[in-house]
Amino acid sequence: MTTDIVAPPVPPVSPLQIDGEEHRLHAWSWLFVTLQHMKQFILPLLVLLFAGRGDRNELWPLIGVGVLALASIWQYFTYRYRLLPDRIEIRSGLLERKLRQIAYARIHNVALHQTVLHRIFNVAEVRLESAGGMKPEAEMRVLRYDQAIALEKLVRERGGEAAPLTGDDAHAEPASTILLSLPTSEVIRHGLISNRGLVLVAGGFAAMSQISPRFFANFSERWVKAGAGYAESHHFGWVDYSIGALSLLAVFVVLLRALSVLASLLQYHGFTLSETGRRLTVVRGLLTRIRTSAPKRRIQAWTLRESVLHRLFKRRALSIDSAASQSSGQQGGRGLRELAPIAKPEVCDDLIRHFLPGAQWPPADWQPLHRRAWLRIWLGDVLWVLPVTAALIWRFGAWGALLLLWLPWSALLAWKAATKAGWSLDGRLVAVRRGWWSRQWRFAEVDKLQALQVSRSPLDKLFGMRGMTLDTAGANAISPTMQIAYLTPEAAETLQRALSKRLARSALRW
Repeated sequence: MTTDIVAPPVPPVSPLQIDGEEHRLHAWSWLFVTLQHMKQFILPLLVLLFAGRGDRNELWPLIGVGVLALASIWQYFTYRYRLLPDRIEIRSGLLERKLRQIAYARIHNVALHQTVLHRIFNVAEVRLESAGGMKPEAEMRVLRYDQAIALEKLVRERGGEAAPLTGDDAHAEPASTILLSLPTSEVIRHGLISNRGLVLVAGGFAAMSQISPRFFANFSERWVKAGAGYAESHHFGWVDYSIGALSLLAVFVVLLRALSVLASLLQYHGFTLSETGRRLTVVRGLLTRIRTSAPKRRIQAWTLRESVLHRLFKRRALSIDSAASQSSGQQGGRGLRELAPIAKPEVCDDLIRHFLPGAQWPPADWQPLHRRAWLRIWLGDVLWVLPVTAALIWRFGAWGALLLLWLPWSALLAWKAATKAGWSLDGRLVAVRRGWWSRQWRFAEVDKLQALQVSRSPLDKLFGMRGMTLDTAGANAISPTMQIAYLTPEAAETLQRALSKRLARSALRW
């Protein structure tokens, strides 16, 4: 009788090894670098080729394209990277040599970028980002896709973001848990809710206006004349004009929503949020696939949004500020910002409770603002409505006073906004909520705060109010401020004292 001896499973061999040897990028790297440089020249070149007047001098920019191609080939032959136990070393340049040493523990975000051409060649562009600076620590254009995935795994393990394993589990791949996956129907809802179509139309008109300065004028004149001629030939009355205007408006709205849905499908198709050890990974995109990975401990602040259309579809959006979001926010939106572009309110709350297990969400004890906060908000409308109304009355007579009808409505909006706003401070979180039509919740862990600032404008002094601004490491120009406005002096002093004591006793975690 024989006994079969089963050999233990052999760990898979990684396409990247910590061998201390210098490696080059992919052999086609020069092609992708050239295409990246040509993006800013491709549109003018096409215009010159197809709309030029035949002047050979207009094709001189092609020489610049050739120079860019030679520079890309030069970069490929002079770019080297080396994987060491604690860091990555990157050498570049020949006449001006540069050496960058990037510790794995300092890499906060690993972003993989794949266009259609990248996917055809089975390669990916890799960006390594840290918390400081407006540029990534390293850009690798391009690596083989399996090498890019292996580099992300190496950063996760060597940077201390992988959960410690012992025994036989030490050779196993860390388990990845999918926290959120958006089906196509949810992405379509996102397009119907967002206004990306309007941005695309405005961008298209702006681009055409740069090519032809009279494009907008010619476009408007042509269609206005065509519409006026059609209406005159059919003897339109005011009812016909009203129906025609409403029909055009409906067609325009449908077109904008269709463009918004298309933009959402291109950006969020296949959106997946997963958790591997102590690191989060987001994969999204239809034609261009973006894979972004960042450690959970780098999350600095949270933003939960709910517009009127969100409430109509019973959805919300959840996003974060991370320690690396300042740099990534300037680089095409490849950083990890959106944990849930669209999801049900209970799903967003579950995600928050999953990432903040010791915090109470939603807060049970919201503190109100100053009792005259609505008047302070309403005053902003009063200050512009009154002078504009005076100018309209001077120009059009008594009809100009119709603008005053806005004041009662704006007073109602201000009162609703003030009653819905509030702030909360518990054992772990400080939170702010604001808005009535469009609602927003902004919150952060107290240990992630970096600075407190209490301010008072002349109007705040007149109404007896204070304002407080809370700053975190991930705050940047495109993030909403974490500000508690229209506080009573007593509430501002109490909140400042409580937060100051907590910050003095705890170390900054970021």
